Amino acid sequence: MDFTIASILLLDGVTNGAIYALLGLATVLVFTVTRVIFIPQGEFVAYGALTLAMFQAGKVPGTVWLLLLLAALASMMELVAHWRHHGQWGRAAQASVKTLVFPLLVSAVSIWAAPLHLPLWAQAALSVAIVTAFGPLVYRVAYQSLESATPLVLLIVSVGVHFAMTGLGLLFFGAEGFRNPAFWDERFNLGPLAVSGQMVIIFATSLALIVLLWLYFEKTLRGKALRATAVNRTGARLMGISSHTAGQLTFLMAALIGALSGLLIGPTTTVFYDSGFLIGLKGFVAAVVAGLSSYPGALLGALFVGVVESFGAFWASAFKEVIVFTLILPVLLARSLYGGATDEEH
Repeated sequence: MDFTIASILLLDGVTNGAIYALLGLATVLVFTVTRVIFIPQGEFVAYGALTLAMFQAGKVPGTVWLLLLLAALASMMELVAHWRHHGQWGRAAQASVKTLVFPLLVSAVSIWAAPLHLPLWAQAALSVAIVTAFGPLVYRVAYQSLESATPLVLLIVSVGVHFAMTGLGLLFFGAEGFRNPAFWDERFNLGPLAVSGQMVIIFATSLALIVLLWLYFEKTLRGKALRATAVNRTGARLMGISSHTAGQLTFLMAALIGALSGLLIGPTTTVFYDSGFLIGLKGFVAAVVAGLSSYPGALLGALFVGVVESFGAFWASAFKEVIVFTLILPVLLARSLYGGATDEEH
């Protein structure tokens, strides 16, 4: 290996690491606020890429029908829950309709726009809107009624949600893989390195999203409310912060990050209905390196995972996944030896 090859591998690793960083940040965000180890984070990535691929083919994405089905189920759950709690049909119907508004609007626009072959940026925006709408609905259907359960129960639910979303992905997208067009086809030569426009977009988008997340949590009232919920759920509830709203908002942000990651990674690799699992697991490894609690740690861990994966693929391509996931073992061992004993709730 010479300097040129090492530079190419490093660039490739940092590019992948930027995607894993977004997924790692989303994993840490969801866990700190809701105590959910969200295994299906990678499914949002696959759904984002495959939804755009369906728009490119001039077809209505299967995620639209899944979104309508999930919205109807969540709406019925809201109707029943509000009627039982308040005993007022008017208030219950209002909450039910509120759940349906955004998914119905996004679905209607998507069905209208699918055969029109809109510009790539418009199709990308619709894809992000569709997948982002899944976040609060998934939380409402699968997690909201169990928000007081132990992390182990929530983990088991996450496994079930992952298998359900993977199976539905196969049903709505099929087993065929898709590769999306690049958002920017330019190429730039930096010495021995050839940097594509898509790489520039990946770095720029990842950096912008990380900065926006920091500004959101530091400068906005809703961001501070999420931070309060992450620090002390009971105290936040006593201060009037709704744990239901915090959970739905957190899953909304996780779905948005996953959808954007899918659009970024779609032009660089072929995405299948089950590709999100491995991609999401690498983001999870980055989050574990950070102890599922540190955003800067997740960022650094993701870059490390990306670089290790790139060099591992060069030296032993058949074992690159094994090399990446083996990284989690010494981290867990070190935390078990030096982190001290804690109960499950802590």
